[in-house]
Amino acid sequence: MKLEVVILAAGQGTRMKSAMPKVLHPLGGKPLLAHVIETARMLDPVAVHVVIGHGSEQVQEQLAHYEGVNWVLQEEQLGTGHAVAQVLPSLDPQSRALVLYGDVPLTSTATLLQLLGPDHDQTLALLTTVLADPAGYGRIERDESGQVRKIVEEKDANEAQRCIQEINTGILAAPADKLAEWLPKLSSSNAQGEYYLTDTIAMAVEDGTGVEALPAANMEEVQGINSRAQLAQLERWYQLQLAQQLMAGGATLADPARIDVRGHFKCGQDVFLDINLLVEGEVSIGDNVTIGANVVLRNSSIADGANIQANSIIDDSVVGENCEVGPFARLRPGTHLEARAKIGNFVEIKKAHIGQGSKVNHLSYVGDAELGRDVNVGAGTITCNYDGANKHLTRIGDNVFVGSNTALVAPISISEGATIGAGSTLSNDAEAKALTVERGRTRVIRDWQRPTKK
Repeated sequence: MKLEVVILAAGQGTRMKSAMPKVLHPLGGKPLLAHVIETARMLDPVAVHVVIGHGSEQVQEQLAHYEGVNWVLQEEQLGTGHAVAQVLPSLDPQSRALVLYGDVPLTSTATLLQLLGPDHDQTLALLTTVLADPAGYGRIERDESGQVRKIVEEKDANEAQRCIQEINTGILAAPADKLAEWLPKLSSSNAQGEYYLTDTIAMAVEDGTGVEALPAANMEEVQGINSRAQLAQLERWYQLQLAQQLMAGGATLADPARIDVRGHFKCGQDVFLDINLLVEGEVSIGDNVTIGANVVLRNSSIADGANIQANSIIDDSVVGENCEVGPFARLRPGTHLEARAKIGNFVEIKKAHIGQGSKVNHLSYVGDAELGRDVNVGAGTITCNYDGANKHLTRIGDNVFVGSNTALVAPISISEGATIGAGSTLSNDAEAKALTVERGRTRVIRDWQRPTKK
């Protein structure tokens, strides 16, 4: 039976205390709803329907890159049953509908595939879990034989029902034609005055449709987000799962509790990751790489054997094999380091190609530049690449030595094998294999009186 996924994402999330719709709050660097859409797509459904309401324009705009999503507006938020009913006109009666929630981001595909097993095609299958403290959740009420009878919301439960520890996660799958029968029969005669999707369970029992309750593997998989505290708790669990995956793949983490991955992180073997690593976007690391403490990696690739020392930031850059970077280095977008290049402490590189074995060791800025092989850039050197309106290129050939405290005024070319004397402000091209020095004449003014404060 073909599958259609319905994601409920219309709620405001008042306990988040935020003007932003709850489903747009980030977990692991992307919105809660994005996690759910991506999980839904991994199930290979024929359609994904997302019910939106509060902040609908903002939600659609931020997640517009998910092509093929059918956005369905719930103008009034009258409960989960009412939300699913908004999708009925779009559902094929011959399909099976899986209902997910935009604020329940971490349900695994393995768990959902169990719920969608072929044995359950004609049944209503729901996901449950058991909690030591079930306060706040709808309870699963069973008959004497252990079969599910109905779900009772806590506000409507009596004292005995509140003692039930098996709770409803809200996630369920049912034949679409059955939902089309049940949803119009829902009543809002309850404590919250809403149309509960959970009331369809009692309807299924009444008309003889099989009801299957499957337990979730762990609570975190079905944890909904209703407050910033819950979001922080689930973030830590999510990051710990990623840390476990990294260690299982051959990485050593100095402290698995102190790593944050906000994107996709591909990591090789025999890698050492020190504390407080922040990974954002698409990042890949080769084998035998060392990452120091307090490093930020964003949309970058780092090849085998590289050593990124503490407190460095690497952003939209490529780091070649056996390179050394840092400590306290910053590689800005467009940086490409060839093998064995070395970028030292308090050095900033931007939109520059640094050749094999070249070194920019200390306190320098190199931007909009092309450096050849085995170049040595002395401390305090800068490329003066910006004239106030446009950026200009600095070209430096192989085996060039640039002395300390040098300013290279672009556009400029330093030919192969040239040496630039320390303290030069160079505005003309430098000849190959020659020493070029461009300094002001020294002046000494004797009996100089310093100004004093009035």
